[in-house]
Amino acid sequence: MPMQVVSLRCLLVFIPWCLFQPFGQAQLADRLQPVVDAWKGDIAVAVRHLETGEEYFWRSDDAQPTASLIKLAVMVTAYRAADSGDLDLHRMITLTDADKVPGSGILTDHLSSGITLSVRDAIRLMIRYSDNTATNLVIDQIGLPQTTATMEQLGFPATRLHAKVFRGETSLSPERSKRFGLGSTTARETVDLLTGLHRGTVASEAACKSMIEHLLQCDDDTKIGAGLPAGTKFANKTGSVTASRTDAGIVYGPRGPFAVCVLTTNNSDRSWKEDNSAHQVCATIGQLAFEYFNPPSATPGTTGPQSLQSGSSGELVEMLQRTLNARMQPSPELSVDGDFGSVTEAAVRRFQEMHSLPVTGIVDAACWKVIGPVVPPEEIPPPESINAQVLPKLPADDFSGPPVVTCKAWAMVDIASGKTLWSHSADMPLDFASTTKIMTAWLVIRQCQEHPEVLDEMLVMSDRADQTGGSTSGVKAGETLPVREALYGLMLPSGNDMSVALAEHFGHRLRPQTAASESSDDPLAAFVAAMNAEAVRLGMTQTNFCNPHGLTESGHVSTANDLAILARTAVGNELFQHYVNTRQHGVTVESLSGYQRNVMWQNTNQLLGIDGYSGIKTGTTDKAGACLVSTSRRGDRQLLLVILGSAASESRYADSRNLYRWAWQQPN
Repeated sequence: MPMQVVSLRCLLVFIPWCLFQPFGQAQLADRLQPVVDAWKGDIAVAVRHLETGEEYFWRSDDAQPTASLIKLAVMVTAYRAADSGDLDLHRMITLTDADKVPGSGILTDHLSSGITLSVRDAIRLMIRYSDNTATNLVIDQIGLPQTTATMEQLGFPATRLHAKVFRGETSLSPERSKRFGLGSTTARETVDLLTGLHRGTVASEAACKSMIEHLLQCDDDTKIGAGLPAGTKFANKTGSVTASRTDAGIVYGPRGPFAVCVLTTNNSDRSWKEDNSAHQVCATIGQLAFEYFNPPSATPGTTGPQSLQSGSSGELVEMLQRTLNARMQPSPELSVDGDFGSVTEAAVRRFQEMHSLPVTGIVDAACWKVIGPVVPPEEIPPPESINAQVLPKLPADDFSGPPVVTCKAWAMVDIASGKTLWSHSADMPLDFASTTKIMTAWLVIRQCQEHPEVLDEMLVMSDRADQTGGSTSGVKAGETLPVREALYGLMLPSGNDMSVALAEHFGHRLRPQTAASESSDDPLAAFVAAMNAEAVRLGMTQTNFCNPHGLTESGHVSTANDLAILARTAVGNELFQHYVNTRQHGVTVESLSGYQRNVMWQNTNQLLGIDGYSGIKTGTTDKAGACLVSTSRRGDRQLLLVILGSAASESRYADSRNLYRWAWQQPN
């Protein structure tokens, strides 16, 4: 299909605006087309500036799968039903077990059956968290056929909802469901729908404002939102299934809002990583469109006072809110949140009325002049006081000591003797992320050493294991593999899912005698009890395990010294050494339903690519920072190093190499 860039109507209406574009500036199509042409898969794009009308379309009339983007149409249908009196948004719905479906959202996994919520709250969950259960609750209120009928009434015949989420048996059009999945749309229809929301024409003005407020709360910023400048308001809805990733919304830029829709399907990259290539192409399109519609000033620093109005956001709005709170009597008590909404606008109007200014609700140069100097976030001393201060300095670096590192704690141990050679804060209890899996692997490997036949036992990935968050082995629920292969999936990609699967497989047989009388029959709990029992046996006095993977949990802590004890014990085992020093490994997994597929794992430990280093385990969470347990050998001597709480992933490797380099230069 030929590319459509700017419609004839827009050319006729907006030629004067185009004349003011800087000479030589690339047109929107010039910026976006190379990105679209390079895409491996099917892509449709529509972009429209909602004030100037400038547009870009590519395959915008091709119907494509929506995934959860169809929930935008469901929301519009519900609010139109409320406008007509056919639906009460305050009607209370009772959640039942039968309502719960898997996938995105919070109702299924986090809330109990029997709770009640309003239709409006269900819509908020449907948009903010893309909650599948909430979506079905909303569909039940409006009727399954009504979304498609409403979209047809609005002139959007390709925008169709086929079935309830994860309820394929409810499909109104099995053939379309087979082709498009949950729903279908085109990029043009979606941008037209967003345009109608912005202009208040697809429902009542109040309803449109409420729907935009829902979209502003969407918590998925991995696609178009990832390419927008920090703080940019983006009212959007996304969708993701294996082969299709979608995003659409209204971007509120300094030079006016624009609507954008990106639909991708038949994608070559079907991974679920945040840096999935479909996410990246959405981010790139969002970034290029934003930069095109909001070019930097030709003369930086001479733009003059900035006007603020409803929809503005950022630090300048915070300054305005803080200053109005301080200057107006009585104070409007505005929330200093950086969002220029209706409450801030009302305060501005009152300020303008008090000072005989035109009551516009817009803070322009004249209004800024009357407002006066903005109030800073905290009291700033006078310049003479600041300039008179003599700031202290730390002593000069001691060149004879260990190098400066970013980590919170570390311990260096001689493996042969077990002696701690040097350390810093090594007895400080800290989160330790996936270095937890050293103990998980150690317990399983020790069992396999005592009973070699265990290595050939078939492990089944459970639903609970598959749903464990964070780093993953990628093995899906219902797929099976031998324990000997599962250990690779645990240690190389740091599979949190595999840690739970192994714990479930071995929990009951490893349960300590002291825990045998516990009422819980959960093998995962039994395995964690075995981890703590082994920690006591090894003398890890300041370690407590709450799970087998290391995801943040209150009370799940260890120290650099304790981990050094565990690691030194484990590396003495030849089988353990084999696993932690394997850089990549492939395996064929088989499903209980009969299919087979190949999986490849790569070790997360970058030190394995450098001679002289080996094992043992990486770990990263927001709470723990970047962690690494490793060894280094020179001749017959081997050192072990535990790093906890480095500033970033790359920092843990720099910290480790710097400490090893220094350690090898010290006298034996």
